[in-house]
Amino acid sequence: MGASFSFHPSTTFRHVFRFALLLFLGPPITSAQAPKPAAQEKPARPIPKLLAPPSQYHPITGRQRMTWIAQSTLGPESLVAGVWSAGIGTARDMPPEYGPHWGGFGDRYGMRLTGISTSNLMEAGFGAIWGEEPRYFRAAGQPFGRRIEHIFVMTVVAPRRDGHYVPAYARLIAYPGNNFLSNTWRVTSESTTTKALERTGYAFSGKIVLNAWTEFWPDVRKIVFKK
Repeated sequence: MGASFSFHPSTTFRHVFRFALLLFLGPPITSAQAPKPAAQEKPARPIPKLLAPPSQYHPITGRQRMTWIAQSTLGPESLVAGVWSAGIGTARDMPPEYGPHWGGFGDRYGMRLTGISTSNLMEAGFGAIWGEEPRYFRAAGQPFGRRIEHIFVMTVVAPRRDGHYVPAYARLIAYPGNNFLSNTWRVTSESTTTKALERTGYAFSGKIVLNAWTEFWPDVRKIVFKK
């Protein structure tokens, strides 16, 4: 008895429908499952350059660091600031252990000088380890507002050997470090944590003033003295 062939329309239609569905959906599914190319990584953001770099920046040398220490400690700006600070302290008799007389003035002046020299040595020394630049570079030729911003920014940041600036870690260590260290040789009323913090604040305020002097004094001198 020969084999019989039976046709079932519903079954055949079901197979045809499935085949057509695969043909229709196959390409989208295949493309959806294909691995996507790796997204291109964004280039690393460059470290910002100095706000006002010199035309040709050269990293500070060891000899220049020593010169900076000497000028920052015994230069005219530092000596004048010391006279002003000691004078105010003598007039107010602060601290009282020194007394309101010339001897007290000398003690106050000498005490400030020891603090400034220690701070400068610490800043230059630590900075030499990781290449931190202690010098200030003017923003000459920039708009006035930009120069004011530069004065404040350069109080807490400093250039590295490659000309980029980062937080001035050596300065951030030296200012509070010096003031807490000097508690060991200061008079009792000045050797407290509160006083050390106050002196640290004064140090950063003084840095702002010094930056402003360095930034604008050449322009003032040029106008006043015509040179």
